[in-house]
Amino acid sequence: VQLQASGGGLVQPGASLRLSCTASGITFDHYAVGWFRQAPGEEREGVSCISSSGGSSAYIDSAKGRFTISRDNDKKTVYLQMNDLNVEDTAAYFCAAQRISTCSLLREWYRYWGQGTQVTVSS
Repeated sequence: VQLQASGGGLVQPGASLRLSCTASGITFDHYAVGWFRQAPGEEREGVSCISSSGGSSAYIDSAKGRFTISRDNDKKTVYLQMNDLNVEDTAAYFCAAQRISTCSLLREWYRYWGQGTQVTVSS
């Protein structure tokens, strides 16, 4: 199982980024996927997640109204559209997957993890 996260970058406050997490080696539509982030010196926290079907999702409070998670099971990819970014969103972002229908913002929920993609928001 491989998860490839991409789409990070350096942006100014108020800008947008779309992160992608592309999977290989799994029957993707059997897996819930979560996005997590970790800033230096901080715990890794769940940002958003989506069920295997895409029918349900969850967000950390600070992401509600700004971030949107979606998935394309044909492309084996989950997206995290991040709008109105602020400096507090600066972190390495990781995607994770678990063979289960429901998703969770808990790290322990997920067995498979991708490498991080860095998001830096700075003026």
